[in-house]
Amino acid sequence: MHATVESKLDPIDAVLDEVCLAGDPWAKVLQRGQTLRIVDLEGNQAVDTIFYSAADVGERYSLTHTIQAQGALYLTAGTVLMSSEARAMLTITADTCGRHDTLGGACSCESNTVRYALEKRTMHSCRDSFMLALAQIDAGSEATAGVPRLTKRDIVSNINFFMNVPVTPEGKLTFEDGISAPGKYVEMRAEMDVVVLVSNCPQLNNPCNGYNPTPVRFLVWDPA
Repeated sequence: MHATVESKLDPIDAVLDEVCLAGDPWAKVLQRGQTLRIVDLEGNQAVDTIFYSAADVGERYSLTHTIQAQGALYLTAGTVLMSSEARAMLTITADTCGRHDTLGGACSCESNTVRYALEKRTMHSCRDSFMLALAQIDAGSEATAGVPRLTKRDIVSNINFFMNVPVTPEGKLTFEDGISAPGKYVEMRAEMDVVVLVSNCPQLNNPCNGYNPTPVRFLVWDPA
């Protein structure tokens, strides 16, 4: 685990403070210079997140460019989240968890079926939540006003904040108990105007949520 970095921002100064329930989607436009904090309220909750350029949603978070730019698989304070055009989207400025996954992807009805059992197919998944968020954007949600229409094809590889997905010496991924705890947070500053798309993971079949999905908190600050 990497060393943690505390934030100097005070929640009382935040311009947005919202709680997202377990399994729910969340979407917002973050302006350049604004800072977003995601708080793991009860601990061991995976927060699946995708970022898009608000100016051109065809430009979006890229795990390959991010891993290549920092020379490391995991995300923590100091990591610059890179776009598909190799441009800086956000910089992680504070992190009290210490490590976040960028390889495990988002659960779906298909992966639930393959990994667990046929009867798991109908269970809610992060891909479902992403689709619900896209529907809200398409319907003209006030929080994402002006964002062009996004479709199923725009759901690309995501970050799993707070999720613990170790890579074995053989190069395989394993889903393990979380390394987060109640009140841990990650904070990032937008380097461009970005659309933030979140699924607060509903997964019940592996330990990424401690088999008990819980709410998370989002706070946003304007530049000082």
